[in-house]
Amino acid sequence: MTPISTPTPITGMDLTGFTERGQGLWTDEKGLVLSVHFFPLVPDLPAPLHETDRLRHDLARSVARAGGGLIEAVPGEVDSVPAVRQLVKIRRPNTEHGLVFLASWTVPKADCSTVIKVQAGEQGTTGMREALVGARVGHENYFRPHPYGPDVSGGLPYHVADLEEWDAEFPEHPLTLARGALRRIAPTVAFDERFKALPPFGPPAAAPRRRWFRRP
Repeated sequence: MTPISTPTPITGMDLTGFTERGQGLWTDEKGLVLSVHFFPLVPDLPAPLHETDRLRHDLARSVARAGGGLIEAVPGEVDSVPAVRQLVKIRRPNTEHGLVFLASWTVPKADCSTVIKVQAGEQGTTGMREALVGARVGHENYFRPHPYGPDVSGGLPYHVADLEEWDAEFPEHPLTLARGALRRIAPTVAFDERFKALPPFGPPAAAPRRRWFRRP
């Protein structure tokens, strides 16, 4: 594990294959961008982590309203701290074609949050994964209502080509790379014990609130 010196509660994580490009920012040879962030604000998650259905539904609607698509949202833990993993697709900025995939863990506390994010964008020819999976499953089975709510509409459509079961057949696709990198890195993340001890996200807080302060 590599020690981390950033203005976040993260004290270390495995950065194998990544090169530092700035404070809290790394890239690798395949074009992945790894970043860590700390927000000294009440997290803007739409529901407590234990209200899984409402959390997923509201996240999906929020991403769709912003023009993207929520592929998955899964509650879990990072270094034993409750968190939520999201995988989002958005249109590539300033181009007519291509998507960017964002895989992240949001680790919320009552008054702040830490985010670990991996980003990968399509390059060159786009849409091959979608076309090949569509041909395999048939058009009638390709597009589906969003699993987090039938009223989720707008943004980028939900379809089966984004499912993890296809990653092995498209090992160099940016979706595969982003999802795989986050899955490898997250178990290696270590937090400052002061961050771990902060009151949890969601009303009501179980203890008097103590605000996070930056490491010297």
